[in-house]
Amino acid sequence: MREHIDLCSGIGGFALGFSWSSLNTTPKLFCDTEEWCRKVIAKNFPNVPIANDVKEIAHDPKRFISERPDILTSGYPCQPFSTSGKRLGTEDPRHIFPYLHKLIEQIRPTYCVFENVYGHISLGLDEVLFAMESLNYHTR
Repeated sequence: MREHIDLCSGIGGFALGFSWSSLNTTPKLFCDTEEWCRKVIAKNFPNVPIANDVKEIAHDPKRFISERPDILTSGYPCQPFSTSGKRLGTEDPRHIFPYLHKLIEQIRPTYCVFENVYGHISLGLDEVLFAMESLNYHTR
């Protein structure tokens, strides 16, 4: 059974998709800032811990994560990159990838899977790929 940590979980789409696949994963931790998302996750994945702040996890991962996960997923906030917004990139206070990077550096999951908006390709994706490669992850 592969252990899965899902950050910026929304309503748990990654975990739901994995449960429908043959990946044989077990969610070990969810995290989302929105209370209604946490309620949906709690209903669909009872008894799995749900945190509400990626920054808090990144500052003290041992408090939340007991062992190295096989898969870490995240649909980190798209507002900094979306063509529908101001496109502030790293200047946007909702830009939290640096916290994800810090956490990944500490817990070293086997695989990381991220999703984001199309506008991220032209704003910031190269920085994310470089950051992941600096930790010796292969990116696509």
